[in-house]
Amino acid sequence: MKKIYLTVAVALSFLVFFSCNKQKQGTGSDTILTGKATILVDETILPIIEDQEMVFESQYDADLTLVGMSETEIVKNLAEGKNDLAILTRELTEGEAGYFAEKKIKPKVTPLATDGIAFISNKSNGDRKIDLKEIIAFMKGDDSKFSSLVFDNANSSTVRYFKNLAGIESLPTKNLYSFKTNNEVIKFVADNPGSVGIVGVNWLMQPMPEFQSTVDKVALLEVKANNGTFVLPTQDFMASGLYPVTREIKMLNYQGYSGLGMGFASFVAGEIGQRIILKSGLVPFRMPGRNIIIRKEIEKKNN
Repeated sequence: MKKIYLTVAVALSFLVFFSCNKQKQGTGSDTILTGKATILVDETILPIIEDQEMVFESQYDADLTLVGMSETEIVKNLAEGKNDLAILTRELTEGEAGYFAEKKIKPKVTPLATDGIAFISNKSNGDRKIDLKEIIAFMKGDDSKFSSLVFDNANSSTVRYFKNLAGIESLPTKNLYSFKTNNEVIKFVADNPGSVGIVGVNWLMQPMPEFQSTVDKVALLEVKANNGTFVLPTQDFMASGLYPVTREIKMLNYQGYSGLGMGFASFVAGEIGQRIILKSGLVPFRMPGRNIIIRKEIEKKNN
C-alpha cells in the first residue's frame, strides 16, 4: 500500500512539474511565428494594426484575432487577466498590472509608432485653424467658437488624453457628443457644419474605400504649435514634435513566454512593419532603411 501511495505521489509531482514548466514556455498552441493569439487593440489605431496583421499572416503560419475596444475596456480585461496581449497608447499603471505582478509576469513593452490626434471640421467651415486652449475651454464648460465637440467614445484613449489636458474628471454635458467609432465621428462632422471632431490620424489617411466619399467632406484643421505657427498632423511635424497632439503606440505583452505576441511585436517594430507604418501616414518608431541602387549603365552614360 505504501508503494502505491509513493508511486501516486511521484506521479503527481511529475505532473505538477511539467504543468508549471509548460506554463512558463507557453501553452503549446502558439510559438513566435505560428499558432493563434488574440490581441486587444485601441480602436483609435485599429486600421494600421489591421494592415500589419494582414501582411504578418501572409508570411507566417499564424492566425491573429484583433479585437478593437476602447482603452478603458482593454485595461479592464488586462487587469482581470482575461487577456494578455494589447496595443495601446500608454502602459498599465502598477495597480492595473497587479494580476500579472502576482504571477511574477513582467511585461514586454515594444514601442511601434507615433500617432497623431487630428481635429476635423465640415469643409463648408471657413476657419481651418484651432488652438488647444479652445478645446480645453470647451471641455471645462466655457463658451467656444464651435457649436459642438465630437469624440469617438467616452471611454477612449482620446477622451482620457483631453480630460488630462483640461484637468477635469468628468465631461461637460452640453454640446459634447461621443459615438462608438471614429467613422461615426467623421460622418457626424460631415453632416453637421460647425462641429469639430477628434479622431486618430490613421482613420483619415486610410479609410475603407466605401467610406472615402464621407472623408472627402471633412477638412483637417491646423493646430497651434508652441512656437505660434499652425501645423497639420503630417509625419514631419509629428516626428519633430512641432505638432502638439501626439502619443506613442505600444505593444504590451503579458504572455510570460515566447509566443505569438512576441513575434508580432518584433514584426511590426522591424523593417517591413515600420515601412507599413511609414506608408500609413504615422511616424515609425525606427525609420526603415533606404536601399539605393546605382545602375552601372547610368554611370557609364554620365561619364
